[in-house]
Amino acid sequence: MSSLPEQFRDLEPFIGWSLPTERARNARRLASSMDEITQFYNAMVPRTEAILEYLDRFELGKLPEPEQRLLNLTLALAEIANAVELYKNPAVIDGFDPKRLLLMHER
Repeated sequence: MSSLPEQFRDLEPFIGWSLPTERARNARRLASSMDEITQFYNAMVPRTEAILEYLDRFELGKLPEPEQRLLNLTLALAEIANAVELYKNPAVIDGFDPKRLLLMHER
């Protein structure tokens, strides 16, 4: 059984990026190499429009598990995009220490 909806099963190799919180996705980015981040980015970017169109059929907060995992993958793309497009580094150069960031919605 696949972790993702059928039409997105090609993204299964990246299921480890499907994390439930912003803090977890940020930690994954920081713990990953630029090669890992870039591979994930390159797999997701061409599929993003189709993913968003597909997920738009569902009510947010009531997604079936495969669709929630797909949404989490898409949120992870948002977390890593700047690493690829701007910083060329998993960490934000001269940025705020992410361990000090308290996310109110995750309390």
